[in-house]
Amino acid sequence: MHRHGYKGAKFHRERDQREALIEGLADSLIKYESIETTLIKAKAVGPYVEKLITKAKKGDLHNRRQIIASLQTIESAHKLIDEITPKLGARNSGYFRIERTRVRRGDNAQLARVSFVDDLTVAAPKVTPVKAVPAAKKPVAKKPVAKKAEAK
Repeated sequence: MHRHGYKGAKFHRERDQREALIEGLADSLIKYESIETTLIKAKAVGPYVEKLITKAKKGDLHNRRQIIASLQTIESAHKLIDEITPKLGARNSGYFRIERTRVRRGDNAQLARVSFVDDLTVAAPKVTPVKAVPAAKKPVAKKPVAKKAEAK
């Protein structure tokens, strides 16, 4: 048996269920800015949201519509584009941290917390557009007034 073309974890689910699971995890991660899930699901949701953030950084209408189609709610798509992406700064990748937290009671599954690396509670730095500074006006030199000759 060959193993070509089989990428990613299957989670014992059909393709549509698996896509809905990843989409829901991504939506929750954007909405709550931190989620706790199993380690394998945490590793699967990372690249999915990284691609969405890359699209959100472009911010044009086409990418905005692709992000809306990739998430479950429009509110989370707008939050990603308008609030989260400006706070990520000049970072090109590596937006998330995956920390192992505990072992789940019952099935002994390793749980992990997925959160953003940058602190999103801090306000984004305001980028003001560069305005053309008007040139300083030079003082107008006064013309010498011709003195009237006094006639005696």
